[in-house]
Amino acid sequence: MSARGRIAGGLAALGVAGVGVAVGGVARQSRRIAAREGHVEDLGSLRGEVSTVVASDGVGLHVEIDEPDEAATGPTVVLVHGYVLNLDCWHYQRAHLRGRHRVVLYDQRSHGRSDSSEDENATIDQLGDDLHRVLQHAAPDQPVVLVGHSMGGMSIMAYAEEHPEAFGPVVKGVALISTTAGGLTPSKIVVPWLPRRLTSKVADQGVATLARGSRFVDVLRKTGSPVQRVITDHYAFGSDVSTEVLDYVDDMIGQTTFDVISSFFPNFGDLDKYDVLDALSEVPTSIICGTDDKLTSIEHSRTLAEMMPWAELVEVDGAGHMVIMEREHTVDRALDDLLAAVERGEHDATTWRDRLRRRKRRDRSDGSGS
Repeated sequence: MSARGRIAGGLAALGVAGVGVAVGGVARQSRRIAAREGHVEDLGSLRGEVSTVVASDGVGLHVEIDEPDEAATGPTVVLVHGYVLNLDCWHYQRAHLRGRHRVVLYDQRSHGRSDSSEDENATIDQLGDDLHRVLQHAAPDQPVVLVGHSMGGMSIMAYAEEHPEAFGPVVKGVALISTTAGGLTPSKIVVPWLPRRLTSKVADQGVATLARGSRFVDVLRKTGSPVQRVITDHYAFGSDVSTEVLDYVDDMIGQTTFDVISSFFPNFGDLDKYDVLDALSEVPTSIICGTDDKLTSIEHSRTLAEMMPWAELVEVDGAGHMVIMEREHTVDRALDDLLAAVERGEHDATTWRDRLRRRKRRDRSDGSGS
């Protein structure tokens, strides 16, 4: 069979045709999206001091640092983005923290402005090592709060696995947003190509087939952009976001080539970092997730919260996987609470947990509980 034939077979196997079955539905939803009102400031317009960190395998990682307006007394905040995104997905949190905290952002390997990685190094464990390199470069011997979204949260767990001693002395707090430590169904990740009915084995085989003709697949993705836009709207968000926000995220995903999608994809089915979570018990931890997250569902965050009783679970009602852009104010408030705890000196999880319990009792007594 020709290469084109194999690719076509892969597309069929992954159910892309199934996406096209409801062409009328796609058209109707596209019209609904176009009718949404709202104006957003220039997304992705924020830039900082740029540098390059060289990873252990020589890959160059694009790093940006926002210095505070005045000498900051609080910790440096390190924002770690997720799969098929880039550092600009943190636009709202970056704007919120800017001037008040030193903020470090970087593009994960093969994402955004960072260099491409060899497939064998496109792993969660390597991302943890990359984070270690970024911290050594951008925040050496400085107190930091790590904030990870989706694959970024997994990167923090991988870092914790190799450097548990850093939590407490160096890492003063952690926020895990829309993420998991394991038990993920891979066929729910690469949503433009993978319907839920597929098993992980078939999904891996289908992605591998498509990867052999990734350039052709990328052409198809761009050609089918109306379909991809509707899919992005459905899977990234839980509510009707503005067209500006939707297109911003959709463009970000579209900039990620299928080579990158396929190289990282096998990681998710094998992920198991639950044994690492004890390292985070040394610091205040926030777990944030939308209740309508269709990729790393709220059940993953609830499981994390059960295994980390010292952590605060923030469930964002009706929000999807991109809660950082859909309900940015809720996420910002949760980060403010975490940073305030660190700055008050609640550098251990016990103090953080006790304060949360007192606040919850107070909320119940005055009727202001959630």
